[in-house]
Amino acid sequence: MAERYDLIVLGSGPGGYVAAIRAAQLGLKTAIVERAELGGVCLNWGCIPTKALLRTAEVWHNMQEAEAFGLTAGEPSFDLKKVVTRSRQVAGQLNGGVKFLMKKNKVTVVEGSGTLKGNGRMTVAGPNGTVDLEAKDIIIATGARARELPFAKADGKRIWTYRHAMVPQEMPTKLLVIGSGAIGVEFASFYSDMGAEVTIVEMLDRILPVEDEEVSAFVHKALTKQGMKIHVSSGVDKLEAGADGVKATLKGGAVETYSHAIVAIGIVPNSENIGLESLGVKTDRGHIVTDGYARTNV
Repeated sequence: MAERYDLIVLGSGPGGYVAAIRAAQLGLKTAIVERAELGGVCLNWGCIPTKALLRTAEVWHNMQEAEAFGLTAGEPSFDLKKVVTRSRQVAGQLNGGVKFLMKKNKVTVVEGSGTLKGNGRMTVAGPNGTVDLEAKDIIIATGARARELPFAKADGKRIWTYRHAMVPQEMPTKLLVIGSGAIGVEFASFYSDMGAEVTIVEMLDRILPVEDEEVSAFVHKALTKQGMKIHVSSGVDKLEAGADGVKATLKGGAVETYSHAIVAIGIVPNSENIGLESLGVKTDRGHIVTDGYARTNV
């Protein structure tokens, strides 16, 4: 027999878990369904842990500039494994905070992958089997994942997505960052500060293309001063991973070799395999089409 709720939230990122908490505060019996970690990509694999890495890079940079402040220190060094561990601990602490908020607000957490069945019904395939849920309303907040190059899938060794870049097994010496949105620039800045030779390749005519032009120009100048090479109105036509590095054929035919490459060309919605197609929910290139009240056509 299905467990009944007033509201089910599918996905526990910043959109999902905040909605679940507010619903519970308003008196609704609420459940949240999550197949990975509570808090979603932002908290566990995005905004939060990258800021922890950037803070480490900032401290490392200041250590190297200590003499300019009249300070004397020994030869600075870093342990990459400990740098990564600190970042993961920061994310883990906040993940624990979301778990506490769910418990405090009496939101039921259901682990597993949810599939919409229509008429307020959902099945969740989890570690302990499949459960059936029912609710008057369902919120879809399944988020997104990294978009990959169709001709060069990430292997976690030489070609990385943001997830691999967050927990590197080794420090890149010469790094290619494909894409210059927030994700690409954050990792470019981190690895450059930590000593890697970094090149950014952007398809459009400026880095950070969704930001104001003044911001793009300011950051471009700052990153160039930091020592990065930046190619705009460019792209990567071919990317070949080998045992010792990555060979990239850039737009125009130039061939360069790097120790690693990060693919940061945007994101794709996690909207497949959750039952949208069978229910006739309208989507546009994976994005769910909604009205002014965030309602689907179903």
